[in-house]
Amino acid sequence: MAENKFANVDEYIASFPRDVQEVLEEVRRTIRSVVPDAGEKISYQMPTVTVDGKALMYFGGWKEHVSVYPIPPVDDELAARIAPYRSGKGTLKFPLKEPIPYDVIARLTEAFVAARAQ
Repeated sequence: MAENKFANVDEYIASFPRDVQEVLEEVRRTIRSVVPDAGEKISYQMPTVTVDGKALMYFGGWKEHVSVYPIPPVDDELAARIAPYRSGKGTLKFPLKEPIPYDVIARLTEAFVAARAQ
């Protein structure tokens, strides 16, 4: 197994320019507002939110966007809200040049938690 480039989520976030760091920190806070006792680790070279030691969701920073992976089962209303951000089957890309819809990220986190509870 290859070694992780980043030891933890703080190192990962610190590797980005300051403006992207602020967005990634807010994504992190948004997720933790829904799942305050979630764990964190680096998996697949990106921040991984865990519940009971198992991956719940991933987020990552890129040059022009931040992403959330995978896409959980969602209702029709949330599906419509995330449609402009879909990139491929399981990725959502939120462009950094536009306001990040943190409310959508919170709702996605709730959907991840609900899917895990089933």
